[in-house]
Amino acid sequence: MVLTPSTRCPLGTKAPPFVLPDARGRMVCLDDFAEAPALLVVFWCNHCPFVKHIKGAVADFAREYREKGLAIVAINSNDTEAYPQDSPQRMLEDIAAYRYTFDYLLDESQAIARAYDAACTPDFFLFDRDRKLAYHGQFDASRPSNKAPIDGKDLRAAADAVLAGKPAPASQTPSIGCNIKWRA
Repeated sequence: MVLTPSTRCPLGTKAPPFVLPDARGRMVCLDDFAEAPALLVVFWCNHCPFVKHIKGAVADFAREYREKGLAIVAINSNDTEAYPQDSPQRMLEDIAAYRYTFDYLLDESQAIARAYDAACTPDFFLFDRDRKLAYHGQFDASRPSNKAPIDGKDLRAAADAVLAGKPAPASQTPSIGCNIKWRA
């Protein structure tokens, strides 16, 4: 594990398009979420301790915010040959175990992670109705090594603002986690 913060992407950046398979092979693209008032793209994986720490809370957040109109997609860009615990089969196991209500996609070529300038897992990108980046920050201040509450405070504040048609809070703390496992 290499502790890595998310990069600082300029707010207002347009969401790069994607067409990726989910863990069962069904293709999902950015345009599938065109009607949603906001879209959260999360770079995610199965094995990262930072992701494991918040999996249940993010699954709960997704169920709650789906009802508010937020579309969510998680993208696994890790090298699944070197990290088989992030394989499609293991993705299916996580989907079932945590009852994910969002699409969980595989970026096998890692082109989409590069297009988004994703650096770590988890890495949260919240886009407004026009698919312009409104928030690129942490879920909350909780980490596997601290006792901060796992409450999604930062992402909730941003999502509430964007869903109300307002700007996300200007103060955005970068997410931190494991580096994306890039192919050689």
